[in-house]
Amino acid sequence: MTTFALIHGGGGSGWDFHLLGPELVARGHDFVAPDLPITDPDAGLSDFTDTVLAALGDASDVAVVGHSYGGFTAPLVASKVPARLLVYLAGMIPAPAEPPGEWWGNTGYSSLSGLSEAEQFFNGVPAALAEECQAHGRAQVSKEGDEPWPLPAHPDVPTRVLLCRDDRFFVPDFQRRIARDRLGIEPDEIDGGHCVTLSHPAQLADRLVSYL
Repeated sequence: MTTFALIHGGGGSGWDFHLLGPELVARGHDFVAPDLPITDPDAGLSDFTDTVLAALGDASDVAVVGHSYGGFTAPLVASKVPARLLVYLAGMIPAPAEPPGEWWGNTGYSSLSGLSEAEQFFNGVPAALAEECQAHGRAQVSKEGDEPWPLPAHPDVPTRVLLCRDDRFFVPDFQRRIARDRLGIEPDEIDGGHCVTLSHPAQLADRLVSYL
């Protein structure tokens, strides 16, 4: 049995995985999906990492999944636990010493013009579920935006980048380029938009388990 450490993105919470987690359990595994302390102005990347480590406890077979902005925390966790797998799920891939706030400019990110927040993030998600997700959103006031990412290199852990074919926030061509430039790997693909944990939880669980 593998314990999946599911790390949410910016402004999110563990609720974002409330459909994916049971799918992993149904496949014989376990999961933790803690709320990172993003509402604490004194919290930074080390606090995010410690929160996930505390949730994992003494789990000895771990797969770490960082969704979106959770990509900055996921490799930090993977470097401190017996991780068998690290997955960037529609994830931001950091570079050594790069503050999260500088990632956007460093990668040349540009958003699709003319799209609302709902169109960027929730395409493919039923409207009621998208509204519920927005109601669970939290203000991110934590201090990590200016903190250099602390690892000298990505951890020596089997790593996958899983992009979403219909993602309108991190579009596929952009994610392919970043995965090649920063990790030297070709990403895998799955149907769904940026919030694939809500739109395709069963298919996502199948893919994550297949990586094991």
